[in-house]
Amino acid sequence: MRAIVRDQVQAVPDIHALRDRLERMQGRRMDAPVLPTHPAFSSLLPGGGLRSGSAYALARSASLLLALMARPSQDGAWCSVIGMPELGAEAAEKYGLDLDRLVFIPDPGPRWLAVTATIAEVLPVVAVRPPAGSPAARAGAETTRLAARLRDRGSVLLVQGAWPQAEAVIDVADPRWSGLGQGHGYLAGRELTVSVTSRRSPNARRARMLLPAADGTIELLGAPAERLVPRDRDVYPVRAVG
Repeated sequence: MRAIVRDQVQAVPDIHALRDRLERMQGRRMDAPVLPTHPAFSSLLPGGGLRSGSAYALARSASLLLALMARPSQDGAWCSVIGMPELGAEAAEKYGLDLDRLVFIPDPGPRWLAVTATIAEVLPVVAVRPPAGSPAARAGAETTRLAARLRDRGSVLLVQGAWPQAEAVIDVADPRWSGLGQGHGYLAGRELTVSVTSRRSPNARRARMLLPAADGTIELLGAPAERLVPRDRDVYPVRAVG
């Protein structure tokens, strides 16, 4: 079944029935302490994967988001993408996501936080882009309830943008495309630096990788490095790289 949800909470008429169905299909997967992701990210992320019950603040990069979601999706986890109407099934499939377990909500409307919390109650991996001008980066009652929902259900939240009390901030920088000749040709691959700053450690982990390589795969270039960063901020800025 290829699930494409277009409306808000009405698109999930029976949350409890859907939750029971997913748990029967996935067994204990939603209770796993860490969701494995692509090996290129394992040496950068705290715990080597995506920690259940946690939120991550991501740079606004579709490639980064899909690369992080691919392994959980391939392992059988249901995923959802909220508030990203330009992100289509073709791009998700290119990175290896299982479209039969992927839920799209292109326009969640003004109550996007409530929609995100509802989906996080039934799906183990939820990606969301807060609307422009949203006060999502400020702590509030709704974000506090969402954090409690994540912990209770063991879901992972991937946010394109700043997020209060994020488990880690995953940023990208210095992109370099390959495939162009003398001012012409096709873009074949992209090399960039991925950095992960965790609340649990003062050291930012950085690595150069192909995201994606010319054949569409993800490849780590060299060993990750650490850089000391200050720990006096709860929310770190993230840059936008396509």
